[in-house]
Amino acid sequence: MLRLPDHWVWDSWPADDGEHHHLFFLRASRALLDPDRRHQRASVGHARSTDLTHWELLPDALVTADAPAWDDQATWTGSVVRAPDGSWRLFYTGVSRAEHGLIQRVGAARSDDLVTWHRIPGPLTEADPRWYEKYDGVAWFDEAWRDPWVFADPDGDGWHMLVTARSREGDPAGRSVIGHATSPDLETWTVQPPLSEPAGFGQMEVPQVAEVDGQWFLLFCCWAPQLAPERRDTGTKGGMWVAPGASALGPWDLDRARTFEHPSLYAARLVQDRAGAWNLLGFRDVEEGVFVGEITDPLPVVRDGDTLRLA
Repeated sequence: MLRLPDHWVWDSWPADDGEHHHLFFLRASRALLDPDRRHQRASVGHARSTDLTHWELLPDALVTADAPAWDDQATWTGSVVRAPDGSWRLFYTGVSRAEHGLIQRVGAARSDDLVTWHRIPGPLTEADPRWYEKYDGVAWFDEAWRDPWVFADPDGDGWHMLVTARSREGDPAGRSVIGHATSPDLETWTVQPPLSEPAGFGQMEVPQVAEVDGQWFLLFCCWAPQLAPERRDTGTKGGMWVAPGASALGPWDLDRARTFEHPSLYAARLVQDRAGAWNLLGFRDVEEGVFVGEITDPLPVVRDGDTLRLA
C-alpha cells in the first residue's frame, strides 16, 4: 500500500526499469482539508518498489510550471515509456490558470534515470475540433484531452497515444471516446480520429490497453454520475471498467464492458509482477462518504473468458 500521511494520492501509472517497479502518481496536500480541491493543486509524485507492495518515496517528478504556461495550474495523469535510446518519457496532462483549468492538453518530460525530469516544449497534442468536442460551457464541464497512455505499436510502426476525449456528436451525457494520436519518434505527434464511438460514458478516464492470456482488453474508469441515463438505469455504480478488444487499437466491445467488484477502486492499472501474474494497482476513492486517497496493495486479476475479474 502507498499512503502518505500529509498528502492524498490518487491516479497512478507504472514503469519498470528491470530492477524496480516505479509508480508515478497524483498527490496534493491534506492541508487543503477538502479533497475536492486537490485536482487544481496536483503534482506528480514518484515511488519505487520491488514487490508492488512496499514503496520507497522518491523526489517528485513534476510540479506545475511557472506562469504563464499551458501547464501552470496543475499536472495530471499520464504514462511513462522508455525511448529507443534508453531515455525515458513521461507524458502527462496539463491545465493552465489563464483558462481556469478547463482546457486539457498533453505534454511530455524527459529523464535519463526516472528521477530527474526536464520538460519538453509543449504541448504536444490537444483536442482536434475535426473530431473532438471543444469546450463551450454547455455540453460538458471541461474540454477533455487527458490521461495519455503511450505505447509502442505492436507491429513496430511508431507509437500510439490513447487519450480520454469526447466526440463532437451524440448525447452530451455519453459522448466520451478513446482519443488517438500517433508518432514515429515520440517527439512529433499527429492527432487522429477516435478509436471508439460514444457508448454511454460521459468520460472514459485513465485508459489502458493490455493483452492478457492472448486477449486484448481496454480498461478505463467512470462512476455512475458520469454515465448516460441508459447505463445508469442498469443499476451499476460504475468504477473500473474492462472491455474485450480485437487488438491494441480495438475495436472494443463496449456493450460488453463490465466493472470489477471493489467498493471504491478507481484509475487502476494492470501491472505484471515479477512472476508474470497480472494485478490491478489503483487508488481507493470514496468509502462510507470519506475520500481515502491511497494506493491499494496489488489486486490479483485473472482472465475469465472475454473479461477480467479480481481473483
